[in-house]
Amino acid sequence: MNEAERDRPVLITGGCGFIGCNLGDALARRGERVIAFDNLSRSGVRENAQWLKSRHGDLVTVVTGDIRDSISVIDVVRHARAVLHLAAQVAVTDSLLRPVDDFEINARGTLNVLEALRLHNLSAPVVFASTNKVYGRLFTDEQTRDTGRRHVPTDARLSKGIDERAPLDFYSPYGCGKGAADQYVRDYARVFGLTTAVLRMSCVYGPRQFGTEDQGWLAHFLLRALRGQPITIYGDGKQVRDALHVSDAVRAWLAVLDNIHSVSGRIFNLGGGPDNTTSLLELLDAIAEMRGVAPSYRFDAWRPGDQPWYVSRIDAVREAVGWTPEMPLQQGLLSLNDWLESRFGKVPEAPRELSV
Repeated sequence: MNEAERDRPVLITGGCGFIGCNLGDALARRGERVIAFDNLSRSGVRENAQWLKSRHGDLVTVVTGDIRDSISVIDVVRHARAVLHLAAQVAVTDSLLRPVDDFEINARGTLNVLEALRLHNLSAPVVFASTNKVYGRLFTDEQTRDTGRRHVPTDARLSKGIDERAPLDFYSPYGCGKGAADQYVRDYARVFGLTTAVLRMSCVYGPRQFGTEDQGWLAHFLLRALRGQPITIYGDGKQVRDALHVSDAVRAWLAVLDNIHSVSGRIFNLGGGPDNTTSLLELLDAIAEMRGVAPSYRFDAWRPGDQPWYVSRIDAVREAVGWTPEMPLQQGLLSLNDWLESRFGKVPEAPRELSV
């Protein structure tokens, strides 16, 4: 990167969200200017914005705006050297309640970003935050088996995870909106010559995550346990996910950005991979061991499109940019628990019976 490029900021849409602010922090720490573009509507994002500014001062500019407003998007895209596009509606549950809003944010908002680049800044690359939900539910009940505390596929060939060749099968308005955006980003590279990459992310967790029941489930479970509140398990709790610590996710994003011209037009799965998996019930076990207190929990019905098993196969991104996860899940959970305790306070609680 030459000096002229270094003087131009990296635009992060959703730049005050969990992953966005960690990316902004990493870029600013290596001396780059950052524009964090965010509508500041989600819980915790104003605090993340203040955290970024307190750490980096004038290197970080926070711009309040919404990707649904094409004029605001053009204003911030026009002079960016690159765009990391993370602004989104992030919850399947909200997409079921307000599918039109979900479409306007996730599909139309992404198209606004792409059009702003195509018309006003064609040379700037864009990296897009997609999701494993584009693959749909993946398995029928007969294609997984129960091994006690988790589901596993009956097909042993999937032991290394789901790769990018898996067919797309959008499920839920959220899956449809993100899936449409995913394909638009890819196609703007093929048809209009934009420099793009798509990262289909699994469960990213870590400090500065204000987890809720609808999004950020590892942080949500830990925070509920910290507060001594019961956790609701949707489904049987044996759903399996691979989890990726935000420090590793940030390294992957920056590696893709730094090598964008060699990976343009490509799509990568991004997650913790087979070495960093947990079921919901196994996470409850880990929390009990870590905190010395078993969290209480109860069950409710499965939610639409919930995958009984999803693990990212991450060979493609490793081979393309030399990235691999470094933070083991147990160590990563400790780092998240420490941050939650420092932010929300450690609540003393007595051991209790598990509610099942």
